[in-house]
Amino acid sequence: MSFKSYEQDAVEQLHSITDFVRWGASQFMAAKLTFGHGTDNAVDEALFLTLHALYLKPGLSQELMATRLTIAERRAVFELFRRRVEEKQPLAYLTNEAWFCGLPFYVDERVLVPRSPISELIENQFSPWVEQDEVFSVLDMCTGSGCIAIACAEAFPDAHIDAVDLSPDALVVAKINVDTFGLEDQVELLESNLFEGLVGRKYDLIVSNPPYVDALDMAALTDEFKHEPEMGLAAGDDGLDIVVQMLAQAENYLTEHGTLVVEVGNSDLALMQRYPDVPFIWPDFERGGHGIFVLHAETLREYRKLFEHEASEYTS
Repeated sequence: MSFKSYEQDAVEQLHSITDFVRWGASQFMAAKLTFGHGTDNAVDEALFLTLHALYLKPGLSQELMATRLTIAERRAVFELFRRRVEEKQPLAYLTNEAWFCGLPFYVDERVLVPRSPISELIENQFSPWVEQDEVFSVLDMCTGSGCIAIACAEAFPDAHIDAVDLSPDALVVAKINVDTFGLEDQVELLESNLFEGLVGRKYDLIVSNPPYVDALDMAALTDEFKHEPEMGLAAGDDGLDIVVQMLAQAENYLTEHGTLVVEVGNSDLALMQRYPDVPFIWPDFERGGHGIFVLHAETLREYRKLFEHEASEYTS
């Protein structure tokens, strides 16, 4: 039975926002949907979709949650529920909105949905590994929607931010967000294959959430994650295709006392096995998350030959 067949009963028997949230959550659980693109549970997923269809924001009073919807409103909510169940579209793509560092960003299928724990580091201005008053230039490598670059611009208002991506489509989305926040003078968007287009530039801070999903995890992706651009996820058999190249090149683009921060997710073990002697710093996160390392320029210089050798071996 298709989800569409439930429409008449839903429109006739569900009346309030609360009714639709409860019913939608039940349908999402029955359909065994995967969450993680804005919420982590069925109830919040149903709530966000319902409010989006009604042009409302979270935080409504109980009185408003209990108000009756018009027939047209009920159909609009149902249609979002239908797409969520039948198409397995992530929440953020249905609403074209994702939150990162407390800021709303436009997103669509051209970019990954922002969800990196790097947000917690940005909110803390990368303390204690970075001195806030010493950051005047920041590079967001593999910027996607531009969320990290824009959040860094908020955290370091005196810094110039370069936001780099290989995907022209991603940069179109990033421009939407840069323009929305009015940061055209602070955030520069650049199309480049890693550092190729950045010759001569130096940064006090390089931040990157690059592709890092290994072949095993790519094969296990659920339908929701398959809607995201593969080039933003897949990174070879061990998930290190991009990171190995970054480690070999990053020191050339850091200032003398610069810092590199990179997310590698579940590929953290593969990274440590490849570089067992490198003293990666692995921050802990109060809100959950793992697989983000910090390296200072001094360490990158110390292990330069190793990183260059591994990059050469990796691509040979």
